[in-house]
Amino acid sequence: MDTQALIDALRDADAVRFGEFELAHGGTSSYYVDKYVFETNPTCLALVAEAFAERLDDETLAGVALGAVPLVAVTSVETGLPYVIVRKAAKEYGTGNRIEGSLPADGEVVVLEDVATTGTSAAEAVAALREAGATVNRVLVVVDREEGARERLAEIDVDLEALVSAADLLADAEAHEE
Repeated sequence: MDTQALIDALRDADAVRFGEFELAHGGTSSYYVDKYVFETNPTCLALVAEAFAERLDDETLAGVALGAVPLVAVTSVETGLPYVIVRKAAKEYGTGNRIEGSLPADGEVVVLEDVATTGTSAAEAVAALREAGATVNRVLVVVDREEGARERLAEIDVDLEALVSAADLLADAEAHEE
C-alpha cells in the first residue's frame, strides 16, 4: 500500500482537521481525524479496503458498530471474506444479538477499526468476540493516534496494525504548511 496516497486522500477529503477538539475519551487534541468524512468518501474507502486486503489472509472480518461498518463492508467486498458486526451492547429487541452475522466455528477473526486512541472500543470488541468463541489476535486500524491503543491491546495479547500513524499525519500537515 502506498501510505502517502492514503494520507493525500485523507487530506483531500478534509478528514484531518486542526484546532481544539474534545475526544471521545474526554481528552483534548490539537487535531481531529473525522472518521465519518473518510468513511463516506469513495476514494478513501477504496484505498482503505485495498490496504486492509493486503494485510489479510483467510480470516473472518469484524467491524465495530457504527464507525467501522463501512470499512468492514468495503473490505469484505474487496477480499471476498465474510464479516460480522460487533455492537457496543446487545440489542434489546429482535434476536438480542451483540454480534451480527455468522462467526466461524474455528478460524481467526480480525477486528477492523477506524481510529484508535486508547483502544477501548477495540478491546471491548475483542472481548465480545472471544466470549462468543472467536480467536482474535489482531486489530487493523486506519489511523493510530498513538495514545495508548497499541499498549492496551498488547495487554490482552492483540497486535495493533495501523495504515497511518498520528506522526505520519502531523508530518504531512507540517510539510504542506511550507
